[in-house]
Amino acid sequence: MEQRTAGGEEDAGSSVCELFVLNEPGLETFHGDEGIRVALCSFDEDLLVVLVMTEEPLVQLKAFSAAAANSAQNPNSLTETPLLVSIPSLLNASLPPLSFTSLFHLQTSLPLISSTRLPLLLSLHHLTTLPPIPQTISPSLLNSCTDLPKLKQVHSLLLSNGVQTINVAPKLITLYANFNDLHSALSVFKALSEPNSFLWNLIMKTHVDSGFADDALRLYSRMRVSSVSPDHFTFPIVNRALSLAEDRLGLAGCVHCVAIQMGFGEDLYYCNTLIDLYVKKYCVWSARKVFDGMPDRDLVSWTTMISGYVSAGNFFSCFGLFREMLVEGLEPNLVTLLIMLRACSFSGNAVQGKEIHGHAFKEGFESEGSLVNAILTMYGKTSNLKNMVTLFHNITNRDAVSWNIMISTFSRKGDYSKVAQYFTIMKTELAPNLETLSLVVSASAKSGNFFYGKEIHCYAVKTGLSDVVLQTSLVDFYVKCGQLGESIKLFNEVSEKNGVTWVAMLSGFIQSGHFKEAMALFSKLQFSVLKSEVAILSSLVALYTDLGVLWLGKGVHGFILRNTIQCPEEDTAALETSILNMYAKCGSIVYARRCFDRMAVKDVVAWSSMIEGYGTHGLGYEALKLFSQMQRERVRPNRVTFLNLLSACCHSGLVSEGCMVFSHMSSRFGIEPDVNLYTCMVDLLGRSGELRKALEIIKSMTVQPDSRTWGALLAASRVHSDIEIGTLAAQRLSELELDNAGYNTLLSSIHASAERWHEAEDVRRLMNEKQMTKKPGWSYIEDSRGSIHGFVAGDESHPKVGEIFELLSSLSKTMEEFG
Repeated sequence: MEQRTAGGEEDAGSSVCELFVLNEPGLETFHGDEGIRVALCSFDEDLLVVLVMTEEPLVQLKAFSAAAANSAQNPNSLTETPLLVSIPSLLNASLPPLSFTSLFHLQTSLPLISSTRLPLLLSLHHLTTLPPIPQTISPSLLNSCTDLPKLKQVHSLLLSNGVQTINVAPKLITLYANFNDLHSALSVFKALSEPNSFLWNLIMKTHVDSGFADDALRLYSRMRVSSVSPDHFTFPIVNRALSLAEDRLGLAGCVHCVAIQMGFGEDLYYCNTLIDLYVKKYCVWSARKVFDGMPDRDLVSWTTMISGYVSAGNFFSCFGLFREMLVEGLEPNLVTLLIMLRACSFSGNAVQGKEIHGHAFKEGFESEGSLVNAILTMYGKTSNLKNMVTLFHNITNRDAVSWNIMISTFSRKGDYSKVAQYFTIMKTELAPNLETLSLVVSASAKSGNFFYGKEIHCYAVKTGLSDVVLQTSLVDFYVKCGQLGESIKLFNEVSEKNGVTWVAMLSGFIQSGHFKEAMALFSKLQFSVLKSEVAILSSLVALYTDLGVLWLGKGVHGFILRNTIQCPEEDTAALETSILNMYAKCGSIVYARRCFDRMAVKDVVAWSSMIEGYGTHGLGYEALKLFSQMQRERVRPNRVTFLNLLSACCHSGLVSEGCMVFSHMSSRFGIEPDVNLYTCMVDLLGRSGELRKALEIIKSMTVQPDSRTWGALLAASRVHSDIEIGTLAAQRLSELELDNAGYNTLLSSIHASAERWHEAEDVRRLMNEKQMTKKPGWSYIEDSRGSIHGFVAGDESHPKVGEIFELLSSLSKTMEEFG
């Protein structure tokens, strides 16, 4: 082949295509015999491509070794590697004169070439002069860029051909942002001599979309000192940046004032983003003020404001605003309904939940999977199991989420036979996922069904399903089933332990009395994961709460106060509430109240936890006062709130107040009592000696009483020596939990207190025959040095047992003196 250098002369009428890479100008073009033209272009550092063009409608691309090319003086000596591709010509057989566009589309249409990053940064020439690339081609060229290197090459090509940046700046900025190269996007913007408001908005929006809110706000500041005025698109973008930025509430107020001065204060889109900003900054009152001042509102306005109330735990205002929206004639969309169902689930409002269900089907969302699953969750959280089961069986295409909702609901309700039943049916329809297995294992742990849990473990191994959540559930399962060795083995196999994993293993050591091992793991836990995410901190707080070690709990609280913990709003509220619980359950109710008062957002969980704390400390009147304050602040109580309130009345002997709370629960708040609330009422009346009224409560229950209900009545019968009611309660308990050692011990004590020695002996003999033994409970105490000591009844293994029993004897005598 005759070698010709780039830019060399050409015979008349001959048409030669010359390609060379701008950053490799040494590549040459060759003109061969019989009209064959050859051009070299580089793929990569170690690969060359030869573009062979003939007069026939055929284009061939061949690859050669770069090393061979470097050592060759003549292209004929290049060693050819396997042919990459041979395709029909995309040049429509009209080779001369060759157009840039046709060659460009040839290059970008070859998948093999695309995968090896064929440079598009080419300088294309004919030996006859080609006209400059028309600027109208630029957008189509940019649209063909599928990765960042190609974009940069086309960008350089456009610049080298004199395309004005202002004509392609919006497309370039957008593409660079899409490829996560904000530096190049900003460089394009800075190269503009006089960017207009559209370009200012675009560069700010790209930064906001990429999560660089502070940079977007700095750009807004530069725009304000430029000659360009913000338009009605500018302030919504700035609001989005402010909602993402930290500690910018003051600036948000300033921007709000500027927007009003410039006449955008009543713009619908701007107001919607402003409401969203205030909601995300926990300023629900400010959001409502903007909402009320809007001359026109659309569905987004209503939905955003409703979402703000739900996030703040103000469900009373949430439901009220939803009703106002319907009166205004607006129909809820999918997002609105999902938010309302979330509110119903959190608040336990079953009546409102049914209404939302009706709206969902009225609007034609019955086939929307996410909404149907949200309705299932709502029925489960509001204890409307009948409607939940009916809806579930009417779903035509049940997914794994639907099955998991059913399994988790029955597990939470303690109906473990239903858990096994639904899991078995699920396997006939679709394969269980990791979440399913974790739920079933957790249910097995709670029920103590070792063999079923072991079966699930084998199923997981067989199917290859495993993650840290499932492994943690298995550790907890083996711990609760008394298989400490198996749990230690699994714990050591978990490669990425989270806070729950550590807590599960610690609980295993503590429950089995291995305090030395527990403390060793305890220290390792603090060293390993204290500087980690909020989930681990919450787990640590919960662990210290269970152990009753206040000084360690204070240490975690101090760590949180000293460090900025980045987490979503709901996680922050949960962490603050867990700290409140820790102080209350470790005996420091004053610190618990201080934590409660300092909470920026108090949801129903926080209120309920503080009420529970007062109840635990026997401060029933304080709990009732807090409940009144809760109502004044329009936070709607749920079942847990009433359970904690009734428990507080029970521990403080406030019988009449407790009965009033129980009555108002259904009449004023529409919350029907469940078995837990009924049991609490039985306990309240039983402790005060009102055994007949307690029995009447059981007989009037709308749900089936369980062993806890009859157990509360049996315990009260023992205290007040009511043999008749005690015997009745014992009979019912024998039908429910025949082998429960605790209840049989209570029954034996009732017979003994009435001097019915034969009956007492019969119960004891039955317990011996069935080998029923009451598992001793552990008690823990933290000494002044911060050491934790564990005891069981009659334990004499402690090194200071003599001093301990001497002190206990002294305390007993003192109590006897005070009656």
